[in-house]
Amino acid sequence: MTDKKTSSRRRETKAEQAARVGRILEALDREYGREYRCYLNHETPWQLLIAVIMSAQCTDARVNIVTERLFKKYDSLKAFAEASLKELEKDIHSTGFYHMKAKNIIACCRDLVEKYQGRVPETIEELTSLAGVGRKTANVIRGNIYNEPSIVVDTHVKRISRKLGLTKETAPEKIEYDLMKVLPRDHWILWNIHIITLGRTICVARRPKCDICFLKENCPGREA
Repeated sequence: MTDKKTSSRRRETKAEQAARVGRILEALDREYGREYRCYLNHETPWQLLIAVIMSAQCTDARVNIVTERLFKKYDSLKAFAEASLKELEKDIHSTGFYHMKAKNIIACCRDLVEKYQGRVPETIEELTSLAGVGRKTANVIRGNIYNEPSIVVDTHVKRISRKLGLTKETAPEKIEYDLMKVLPRDHWILWNIHIITLGRTICVARRPKCDICFLKENCPGREA
C-alpha cells in the first residue's frame, strides 16, 4: 500500500529530496537531540560486540537482561573463547537461535584473542571476517566504539527509510548505500538512533501513529 501511494506521486527531484531530508533531520534533532546513545548495555568494546551478535532476532531489552549475568560469569574474552558450547547455549537460550549464536560468540572471541590480541578491530573488512559479524554488527561497533560515521540498517531503519521514500531497496546493504547518498555524514550514526526511537514510539510497525507524527508532512508513505 505504501509503495503504491509513493509511486503514484510526481517524481521528486534531487533538490526537492535534499530539502525534504533537511527538514526531516532538523525535526529529528529537535525531537530527540544529537546525543549518541547505545541501547545495549556494555562496558568494553568486546562486550558490545557479543551483545550485538546476540541481538539478532531478539530485543535489546532481552539481551540486556541476559548480559547482566553473562558478563559477570564470563568476565574476559578468554573466558568466552574457552567456554563450553553447551553451557553457553544454556546461558543465552532466551535470546533465540542460541546454538548458532553461542557457536559464533566462541569462534569470534577466539579470533579476537588469537589474531587481534584481545582488541576489537576497527575496519569493516576485519570486523566482518569475524564469526557472526555482518555489516550491521560491524557498523554498530564502528559507530559506537570508534565514532566512525556508519549507517546501521536494522528492521526499524529498513521499514521507516522506505516509508520516508529514501530508498526502494529491501536488502540491508543496498539500503545502507542509498542512505549514504542522501544523508550527511554527521547524521549517519544518529539516523539509526533516531529511527529506532521513532519506530518504537510513533511509527510502530503494526499500528503507525501517523496522526501525531512530527514527520508526517515530509513522509510520502504516511497513512491518510
